[in-house]
Amino acid sequence: MSAALFAAAAPVLAAARALQQDPAPALLVIDGRCGSGKSTLAAWLGQELDCQVVHMDDFYLPFARRRPDWMNHPGANMDFARLRKEVLDPLLSGHTARYRAYVCPRDTFKDAVLLPPRPLTILEGSYSLHPDLAVQAACRVFVTCSPACQRGRLQSREGDHFAAFEARWIPLEEGYLSACHPETSCDFVLDTTGMSV
Repeated sequence: MSAALFAAAAPVLAAARALQQDPAPALLVIDGRCGSGKSTLAAWLGQELDCQVVHMDDFYLPFARRRPDWMNHPGANMDFARLRKEVLDPLLSGHTARYRAYVCPRDTFKDAVLLPPRPLTILEGSYSLHPDLAVQAACRVFVTCSPACQRGRLQSREGDHFAAFEARWIPLEEGYLSACHPETSCDFVLDTTGMSV
């Protein structure tokens, strides 16, 4: 992680460390634009804090279970109920979670994994602050960057798959952000434009 992002994220790390001292399990949520550095931030916090990191990308709905007009409804491609039942509810109750990550390109599930309870769980990814998830987060973080920065990062990261992001995934995500404005309820807003993530 770059020095600039480290400096910007230092207050988030301090808040997360404080949450770990609480006797009750806590949830820290990182939402924001694709390509803004959500996963980088979550991975760094996970290493620094020895906590569980859960990815929204593992909880897309299988295509057969999506409503026909899912692209017109922000978050309708996400399995919020499974995420709550299999992961968040157990971990926040001090119990082990068991779940199978969904692999969207293959429309299938990986083998089950177990997550033992920790004082802190981090949930990261687009839609992680969607109202339909309906879980109580002790700390909320929104990560963003400029459209030009996002485009450059995604072109480098996705290569030939960037066209799908530009045509489908970015507009869907922007629809969610415009409809729900998750950044307005966050404790921290990080703009990573110009930073190395």
